[in-house]
Amino acid sequence: MLENLKNILNEDQDPKAIEKIASKLENLIMSNEEVGYIAVQKKPAVTIFPDSVVVTNKRIILCKPKNLGFSMEFVDYDWDDIAGSFVKEGILGSDFTFSTKTDLTHTIDYLPKNQARKLYTFAKEQLDLLKNPLQSIPVVDAVVPLNITDESVEIIESVEEMVAEEITNFAEIAPVNSEVEKLGNNLSQEELFEKLQNYKKLLDNGLILQAEYDALKKEVLSRM
Repeated sequence: MLENLKNILNEDQDPKAIEKIASKLENLIMSNEEVGYIAVQKKPAVTIFPDSVVVTNKRIILCKPKNLGFSMEFVDYDWDDIAGSFVKEGILGSDFTFSTKTDLTHTIDYLPKNQARKLYTFAKEQLDLLKNPLQSIPVVDAVVPLNITDESVEIIESVEEMVAEEITNFAEIAPVNSEVEKLGNNLSQEELFEKLQNYKKLLDNGLILQAEYDALKKEVLSRM
């Protein structure tokens, strides 16, 4: 992952800090997810354990060191949940702020100006893609007709029935209510975060609906 981020290391970035964050993210980034930018706090005084912001094509991830830097707390927000973002520049650095559709507002202060601008630009691009999804779909110059026979139609229908049956069976095995009951009140932050990642993978694979994922995510965040 660090190889893909070398282009940001000449923007007031600390290579060691970027390397540390990238290593922490290795097991959190999904197969179809790409890191676009990482910004790290740089306070006027010495910042031993700075907060950082990671933006990907899927979400914004806030990374906050805990326990004297021995562990890290991650909180993420999908771009679908983001209502807007802006940057406020000051003498000692910039503040990057984003708000969610549930009226939550998060601000990461003391970011180098170049990094804050990069964050804002990336966030603007992702939000524009959500508003205009057709811009990201390539234009097809020609359509090649397929030779579809009755036998092919039967095979396709059979496969669709099998997939639908698998999804239905899974929904019966792991309904949302039973998943909420399994969460309990004794799970650690790491266990809750792992649960949230698993639910996201189920959503990306089409095994649960968006509404079900939103309900599970809300429940998990309420316990963190």
